Amino acid sequence: MSQAAYCREHGLNTKTFGNWVRKHRADQVIRSPALVPITIKPMSMPANTLCLRGRGDHVLELPSTVSPHWLGELLKCL
Repeated sequence: MSQAAYCREHGLNTKTFGNWVRKHRADQVIRSPALVPITIKPMSMPANTLCLRGRGDHVLELPSTVSPHWLGELLKCL
């Protein structure tokens, strides 16, 4: 469906809609991955838990049985 047809169907201004589409596309620019510094500190945690700490108070606790593939995909998204 064209933008014009979509706007007619939903009662939207085509110029305003086009501006929002361009803004959204500009926000979707693919950025190259960046390395995020992490610090590994020994903690007294149960041996069956994996704990990842980010900046500030961000903590992600996962069971040690989590799939390495799944964890790798998660870290790519972060």
